Amino acid sequence: MNTPYHHQVIFCLKAGTSGPAVEAFLTDAQRILTTIPGVRNFQVLKQVSPKNDYDFGFIMEFAHRGDYRAYDAHPDHTAFVQGRWVPEVSRFLEIDFES
Repeated sequence: MNTPYHHQVIFCLKAGTSGPAVEAFLTDAQRILTTIPGVRNFQVLKQVSPKNDYDFGFIMEFAHRGDYRAYDAHPDHTAFVQGRWVPEVSRFLEIDFES
């Protein structure tokens, strides 16, 4: 089925990451991940609810699940995950929805 697919990830950066390092991570993520074909409406968000203790979120949309799968396997995504995400993120939660 080709229904819109929404990918969200909420996360915390490792302890001691602050100021310029946080901004660099968020800016680099947006710069790199938005160039991957199929990514729509990419947003970088700061979590403000007292109901959980995650700090940031990325939200993006895809036309359908196939576009998400292509994004997930894309070399720029896998390089970002290995080069930045794994070394810099302490914990995360992914949530995916179809409309």
